Amino acid sequence: MNAASSRPAIRKVLLADIGGTNARFALLVDGTLGTIVHVAVSDYGSFRQALDKCLGHLPEAGTIQAAILAVSGPVQNGRCALTNNPWVIDAADLRAAYGFSTVRLINDFEAVAWALPRLSHDKLLQVGGGQRVVGAPLAALGPGTGLGMAFSIPHATGHLVFPSEGGHSTLAGTSLREDAVIGCLRQRFGHVSAERVLSGNGLENLHEAVAAMDRVTLPRRPAAEITRAAIEGTCPTSRAAVDMFCAMLGTVAGNLALTLGARGGVFVGGGILRHMPEYFACSSFRARFEDKGRFSKYLEPIPAFLILDEDAAFVGLRALAEVDGIG
Repeated sequence: MNAASSRPAIRKVLLADIGGTNARFALLVDGTLGTIVHVAVSDYGSFRQALDKCLGHLPEAGTIQAAILAVSGPVQNGRCALTNNPWVIDAADLRAAYGFSTVRLINDFEAVAWALPRLSHDKLLQVGGGQRVVGAPLAALGPGTGLGMAFSIPHATGHLVFPSEGGHSTLAGTSLREDAVIGCLRQRFGHVSAERVLSGNGLENLHEAVAAMDRVTLPRRPAAEITRAAIEGTCPTSRAAVDMFCAMLGTVAGNLALTLGARGGVFVGGGILRHMPEYFACSSFRARFEDKGRFSKYLEPIPAFLILDEDAAFVGLRALAEVDGIG
């Protein structure tokens, strides 16, 4: 038993998953998760405004004793300026303003990594590979408003979870066409990170670059329209962009598996691919995941999973609350 588990658990804990587009809140009461409240980030000028609104919808909000917030950006000294969102969240400020005894900020994909050992099989779609190796690292990544990454390493008393900003590492192409797309984006952004392609805005960037390369004149389309047109087969440019998106994600996921030795599995989350599981499973993702030359055989047995549970972050936040003894 660790020190946290020997202390009485705090009965009411506010949990939140705060992304670049949406923020979600729920109350954990005596280990039971309540209704998840959704808000659009663009409707509020600050996190405090959104939190005040949500606390008005949560039962017994005035008796909340602690908060664990998953935020889409790097956390430093209990503070986060979100990467794809103008909000700034500060733990000390929240403790003072709301009287919480404890406020913990973690990266949003760190919450997903906490969930990995607890996700049921019916919430996962396996895309290639074999069995997970017990005791080996698990890696999570996912395109949403940004490209999140984190990893989990099993140890004797549970799991060690680490956040990562690997989504901002430099994107590499594996073909002349991909090199040309990256070159097109480099003219626009300078540095082309994986997130510049493998995210909602990234898919829009990719669609524009493919259209420009193919000399096709198209209006700028939001990511949801691009994926819908690709699935329905109504736009060759959209289909080409989504196909390249899945292939490039396979390359990045394979790199992550090699870097971490993630033989416990690579888990793909985020909101984009969860809405197109069949298309994703039939894409070039898996072939590119394994396409690592001499180390293809190393990657071949490593399973990859698409996370189908839209509330995976709350599974992880609840697990962390239990580990910390505050839930």
